[in-house]
Amino acid sequence: MSSAPNVTRVSSDGAAWLASAGTYARSTLALWEEHPDAPVVLPCGTAFDVVSAPAVFGRRMLDRLWDEGAGSGPVAAFRGRMLLFAAPGTAQRLPSLLDWEEWGSQRAQAVPPLLCHGVGDAVTVPPLNCDDASGTARWLVAPDSRHPWLPGPEVLLWAAVRAARAAVRISIFPPADQDANVYDVSRRR
Repeated sequence: MSSAPNVTRVSSDGAAWLASAGTYARSTLALWEEHPDAPVVLPCGTAFDVVSAPAVFGRRMLDRLWDEGAGSGPVAAFRGRMLLFAAPGTAQRLPSLLDWEEWGSQRAQAVPPLLCHGVGDAVTVPPLNCDDASGTARWLVAPDSRHPWLPGPEVLLWAAVRAARAAVRISIFPPADQDANVYDVSRRR
């Protein structure tokens, strides 16, 4: 089993890739040069899309991506959510794939909503060199190249379905009656 790499600082190539998402890449890089501890709002849809999941479920997805799959692209934690950077177009396609998997059905009520950010949306990315001890904004897998691998909608669907199956225990037996009298019959002769 592999695990997610421990890359928490954005490389200069990774910063260039992130900045390329915005209209004024040089201004963003200049801001980061002066204030590497500043979070920045970047548009989605050109360099990347972002799938945002509640932290615990997002961690389960990330574990599935690294333990059973090809790994992940950049991943950040921000305000109790996990931001999984994905290939452009993922935000448009993933919701219909989730619907196809009956994500909204009653048996999947325990699965949290995934927020898909694509064309027309923007996300706040953590600082380049984040040493935030509180964990409110940090990179779990920081971008380290100008062309990082980004999972597409099918890969994220696969990770979400497997994470949901691991989180939801399904039983063919009805729940136990909490008021029932239970007797230990294992010692009866």
